This record gives sequence, structure tokens and C-alpha cells, in this order.
Amino acid sequence: MSGSSLAGAQGSPEPTGVELADWIAGYAADKKAIDVTVLDLRGVIGYTDYFVVCSGNTERQAKAIHDGIHLGCKNEHGLLPRRVEGTTESRWILMDYLDVVVHVFTPEARDFYRLEQLWGEAPKRLVEA
Repeated sequence: MSGSSLAGAQGSPEPTGVELADWIAGYAADKKAIDVTVLDLRGVIGYTDYFVVCSGNTERQAKAIHDGIHLGCKNEHGLLPRRVEGTTESRWILMDYLDVVVHVFTPEARDFYRLEQLWGEAPKRLVEA
């Protein structure tokens, strides 16, 4: 899969999916995200390599996590998501960086959708804050 926009414009090499997932997980942790998890979906699905799943305690914190990821990827790596959904209500924010799809939930939404259980066969790792 190929990375997101702007990387080539700044002359830096495209990051690997795992590098991008690690950067995103770090930005989420910087905003005090809860239970930051990276799911390795290579060989499981065809439209992305990794999911980064995390939670904010409130809708406001979920939006702040989104903002931290967006600004970190843009300012430090020249990367923008191809698509973002859910910022209006901020219960489940989805950010599509092609190789990595980010899911920022409130705890209630995360419990309801149970994304990690849905992809239970995928290797996962919890990222320490």
C-alpha cells in the first residue's frame, strides 16, 4: 500500500506502515489516550495494513486525540489523512492514512463496537503511554 499525501512533496521517504502506526500511537499516547492498541491486519484484510485503536475519556478528549494525531503527522512527517469521519460528534473518529486506519473512540462507543474482538485473529500489541 502507499502512504498518505504530502510526504513526497517534502522530499522525505514514505514511511512503512509499522512506522506510521507507531508514530500515530505515540501521538495518541501524548494526548493521554486510553488502551492504545495496534492491530496488524496484513494478510487479514486488503484495504489497510494496520488499525490503531484508542479511546478518550470524553468526546472532547477524543477530538483532542484526533487533533494531536493530525497535527503530529502533518507537521513532523508531512502526512495528511485521505479521509476523516466522525469529528462532529467525536464518539468514533476514523482517520484513513491508507496503510494505517485510526479509530478514536469514547469508552462507550468502543465497548459497543468491539473492534478488537471483530479482528480477534489479527496480532495486536498494547502501546504503553
